[in-house]
Amino acid sequence: MKNFKAVLGIGVIALAAFFIVAADHIDAPAVQGGNSDITDFYAFQGENTDHLVFVANLQGLLSPEATGAALFDENVLVEFNIDTDQDNMEDLVIQAIPRDGKMYFFGPVVPSQTGLESTIQSDAIVGGVVDISTYGDSPKIASYGGMKFFAGPRDDPFFMDFAQYSEIIAGNAGSFNMPGADTFKGTNVMSVVVEVPKSMIGTSGTINTWVESKSK
Repeated sequence: MKNFKAVLGIGVIALAAFFIVAADHIDAPAVQGGNSDITDFYAFQGENTDHLVFVANLQGLLSPEATGAALFDENVLVEFNIDTDQDNMEDLVIQAIPRDGKMYFFGPVVPSQTGLESTIQSDAIVGGVVDISTYGDSPKIASYGGMKFFAGPRDDPFFMDFAQYSEIIAGNAGSFNMPGADTFKGTNVMSVVVEVPKSMIGTSGTINTWVESKSK
């Protein structure tokens, strides 16, 4: 088993039946644009309403030309954290780690340690593996034990008109335009997606969830 330390995290509070998004496209120079840089975290109810979907997007602002060469870093672990008892500590984790063109998922499982350091839960009895999709090809989705998995490039779904935002901050405008200009149009991200039955993470109705990227 390998130990990983947090290099970047985004925390949100999520009601299990609602859509949640956290965005962080602009970071400090030490992490901006790196393979561990999380741009967005989404948690929402699946098309099957008995399921939840967790999405971590990394490596934002990829141009189409750069996307084909973009890779997941084998030294970076993506960890979805799930707090089921409202104590702001992870009770379950779903971990994703790339190896040789595949993304391996472990969990949901009780972590062997909590906090900023993690150990890959490679002995978890739940999880799965999926071939990492390539840019321009049909997405590859794998299903195991009621869960679904995806990893690969996607169009950045986040919408933000940064030019108008700057005008508002500068006092030159009082509101956003409708529909506005999408600053992220034409750019891509590397996405890690897992869909999991709610029965695997508890049915109390409310969870806290956040995602971290951790490196060796």
